[in-house]
Amino acid sequence: MLTIGEFSRLTHLSVRTLRRYHEAALLEPAVVDETTGYRYYRVDQIPTAQVINRLRELDVPLSDVQQILRTPDPGVRAALVTDHLQRLEDALDRTRAAVVSLRRLLRPDPAPIDVELRAEPARTVAAVEAVVGHRDIATWYAGAMAELEAAVGAAVTGPPGGSYDNALFEQECGHAVVYLPTDAPPRTGRVHPTTLPAAELAVTTHVGEHDGIEVTYGELGTWVVENAMSVAGPVRERYVVGPRDTSDPAAWRTEIGWPVFRVT
Repeated sequence: MLTIGEFSRLTHLSVRTLRRYHEAALLEPAVVDETTGYRYYRVDQIPTAQVINRLRELDVPLSDVQQILRTPDPGVRAALVTDHLQRLEDALDRTRAAVVSLRRLLRPDPAPIDVELRAEPARTVAAVEAVVGHRDIATWYAGAMAELEAAVGAAVTGPPGGSYDNALFEQECGHAVVYLPTDAPPRTGRVHPTTLPAAELAVTTHVGEHDGIEVTYGELGTWVVENAMSVAGPVRERYVVGPRDTSDPAAWRTEIGWPVFRVT
């Protein structure tokens, strides 16, 4: 049997932490002296303590650690750990995107963006549309685009695109359309023909991953305020080069089209 101090030195868990884990019924001592209250641990509890330590280093909540330790099914344990690792990876991706955006925003002399005024004709495309929450847009987009690609197949005639209502940005929930151009839009499942109306757009290109695109939106919006007249209407995006074309995010190109009324 090991005293709590000895067990602490062997596991690199402080005495205070071991007491907290005991109170949470996460790692209970093998014996607690009824007279003195001293805690004693067995040698075979060392691996369990080390597993707890590693899980806590990964910020796994105590309740999840308890579930991982108590389930007898290795598959369930693996799934619980995998789910948490995915959450960590998602958080890391968000952090990385925020760093990229901040670096762009804090550049002392940002390069001016290239903007093209473009008259887009009306056209009929294969589309999936819905009212979507801002937080759900990425997941919704992935599912909608997969459905579109399955329905259109080799009949696609250009890069995919999207049209996003102002309310999606202003109210965090709004109408969204993603589409694939094709000569004969099919009607199957959520996929159906829809007509994109003609529009005058101020268009610029966002380079790289979609994370951080809000910086390019801000630069384009500034250009519109200074050089044109913004009009009501959805913002359009066209995914000229994306993950379907190359796995290199540096090569991705997204056109952003801001609806305008030309003043010159």
